[in-house]
Amino acid sequence: MIHQYISNGYHIVMDVNSGSVHVMDKPAYDAVSVVERLLGQGVEAKEEIAQKAAEELAVGPAEAAEIVEELLSLKEAGQLFTEDVYENYIDAFSKRETVVKALCLHIAHDCNLACKYCFAGEGEYHGDRALMSLEVGKKALDFLVKHSGNRVNLEVDFFGGEPLMNWQVVKELVAYGRSLEEPHHKKFRFTLTTNGVLLNDEILEFANKEMSNLVLSIDGRKEIHDRMRPHRGGQGSYDEILPKYKKAAESRNQMNYYVRGTYTHNNTDFSEDVIHLANEGFEQISVEPVVADKTEDYALRMEDVPKLLAEYDKLALEYIRRKREGKGFQFFHFMIDLEGGPCVAKRLSGCGSGTEYLAVTPWGDLYPCHQFVGQEEFLMGNVGEGILRKDIQEKFKACNVYAKEACRVCFAKFYCSGGCAANAYHESGDVNGSYELGCELQRKRVECAIMIKAALADKESSLGSDDSENASHSP
Repeated sequence: MIHQYISNGYHIVMDVNSGSVHVMDKPAYDAVSVVERLLGQGVEAKEEIAQKAAEELAVGPAEAAEIVEELLSLKEAGQLFTEDVYENYIDAFSKRETVVKALCLHIAHDCNLACKYCFAGEGEYHGDRALMSLEVGKKALDFLVKHSGNRVNLEVDFFGGEPLMNWQVVKELVAYGRSLEEPHHKKFRFTLTTNGVLLNDEILEFANKEMSNLVLSIDGRKEIHDRMRPHRGGQGSYDEILPKYKKAAESRNQMNYYVRGTYTHNNTDFSEDVIHLANEGFEQISVEPVVADKTEDYALRMEDVPKLLAEYDKLALEYIRRKREGKGFQFFHFMIDLEGGPCVAKRLSGCGSGTEYLAVTPWGDLYPCHQFVGQEEFLMGNVGEGILRKDIQEKFKACNVYAKEACRVCFAKFYCSGGCAANAYHESGDVNGSYELGCELQRKRVECAIMIKAALADKESSLGSDDSENASHSP
């Protein structure tokens, strides 16, 4: 599968199956589709391909021969026009043995904010308010150790609601986790996700010692944040959390944290919120699209998509400019590894929800992930007895890019790994379905991320140019 697009003047060719990416001049770029079609028709002779390319592209025979020679050499090197080597492997992959390597601990089904888009229903997950007890938390960590097989590195996210409302239990669970490491040959990596209202110096000191990552919720500009993330009384939370977040970011040397926002129909100009956060000094930023019921006034709509795609393009250009000026920041959705990247299993199945990654409620119930919590049809078991609904686990184990019809023909499938199962389910009623709006945005983010790589490697280009042809035909 080949995907071609032009962005910021760069003519980019992606060989989806191999993961190879090429920046070409326009004649070579135009020739790719011609050569691909001829190869698909069984034409193999270089001379015949070059002759037909010259006719269709209106270039001279010598130039066409040179272009075809270079494109076919890439094919021989396994970097262009490659076959899909993964689909034949998918049956064995779906039957693979899995271990649990990560838990999302719902340490508090309660919150001190009333965020309008909260899928957790103000922290309650449409159920009762509750705080996880130390006993349940210990059982959860014991469950993780027991079901992690030979895996050494284990992940635990303290989540909510607002986990700082149950801070003492968080601290005690960290200590308990550390006590399990040496005797069981494990290493815990703890993450804390917070709205920042209760964050103070004591908590930050502990987090900097024990938490591998901090996720700090903020939606960007003050008016946007306060509109969507108010206190229960309606007053905004921006002014009280911003200085705390700045202190947290600096105390961690601008590493191992990120400020995480959500954009909605109310701020389809979300690039301004990303830039606002960068201007406030944050260097690790994630601002993501809301997923909400279509009846909500803040829900994104398909008619918003053209504006949103343009915002990613706008943000990409600003991202490049700042990087070149030495004032760069990391934007989560523009981070892409073209040389290494995730393993095959990750590329095919994504986050591992329902198999390698589970969510734990304050009562110890197990769900495939935090977005399924409270939906009884996805209740898998509990930390005391383990996974009782093996059928749910098997369903998620079989969830992969080849099980989703929309993914089969999508160039971004090995980058998004099929997308979010919860979003697919809530949109289509099937974890192997798709969320069309989210897919549109994901494809654009992949395209922007690859273009950014090309632009940062090409120090002589100008931003926003209409054309950026390379001197050579070859990538």
